[in-house]
Amino acid sequence: MSFSAKNIVAALSLLSCALLSQQALAHAHLTSAEPAQQSEVSVSPDHLTLHFSEDLEAAFTGITLSQADGKQVATGKASVEDTAKSTLIVPVTQPLSHGKYQVDWHALSVDGHKTKGSYTFTVK
Repeated sequence: MSFSAKNIVAALSLLSCALLSQQALAHAHLTSAEPAQQSEVSVSPDHLTLHFSEDLEAAFTGITLSQADGKQVATGKASVEDTAKSTLIVPVTQPLSHGKYQVDWHALSVDGHKTKGSYTFTVK
């Protein structure tokens, strides 16, 4: 292989790696939440706030809130903040009793990538 052919192969390899890295970064990952992951809160929250790394498609993004025994807790309609399209707000429609809760979330970023995950918090 000549010097220029080796350079072309190397350049194509680097370009391929860069494109794959950008695709991996384009997913909406949960960056923080209130109540925070694995936190203990003394007062039942009236809403959950989830912050993501990418802007979201509100119609295809949401959560399921469950008690430790798996029983689902009613929540209001999830919405994306007007000023921060990467922030999801979910009203909690009834006070949460003491105990551990699991938040299962699913998100669709505006570029079409789906992600999901979960975390827990405790109401003391």
